[in-house]
Amino acid sequence: MWSAAILAGGQARRFGGRDKSALVVEGRPILERQIDELSTLTADIMIVGGQAARSGPSTSLRAGRARLVADRVPGSGPLAGLHAALIESRGDATIVIACDMPYVSAPFLRHLLELTRVADAVVPRTEHGYHPLCAAYTRACLPAAAARLADARLTMAGLFEDVQVRAVTIEEIDAFGDHHRLLANVNTPAEYNALEALQGHQP
Repeated sequence: MWSAAILAGGQARRFGGRDKSALVVEGRPILERQIDELSTLTADIMIVGGQAARSGPSTSLRAGRARLVADRVPGSGPLAGLHAALIESRGDATIVIACDMPYVSAPFLRHLLELTRVADAVVPRTEHGYHPLCAAYTRACLPAAAARLADARLTMAGLFEDVQVRAVTIEEIDAFGDHHRLLANVNTPAEYNALEALQGHQP
């Protein structure tokens, strides 16, 4: 069995504190788009921390399609979100994505999950480096994540020094679609506006 976690723990300072998971892309909120994709892979979908948890139940939560999980170590960034997800997950491997990625696809995420048979963490790597917030992790990553949180060593890339990593290349990613689109996220209003080039319509 697999699990899935949407990390919603960021404060979105570059986006004026706005809940990025609620941004509308191609007529639907990002969170709804993500849950639709993830639900084809697993029934165990978590929304970990952050604004989505604080703002009350969304349609998906009311429909029982996802459950809320709180960070065990608040204020410690994505590593704390991964840590909480691995503690709460019901599956042997967990796909972890950021809440501001509108174009993640189930076939690509399934590929990452299937590769956990040969590694503790399966992480896309492009010209921009690792993409740890669209990656698959096994429970073997939990002790390393806990140790790093205890020492306040909070970078996700640092975790990869302590676990067995399978990097997924650009060529592999592009077999499922343009890697720029699949891994696109929305950190700023400018990036949200730039999605027009990817989605072919005004946001």
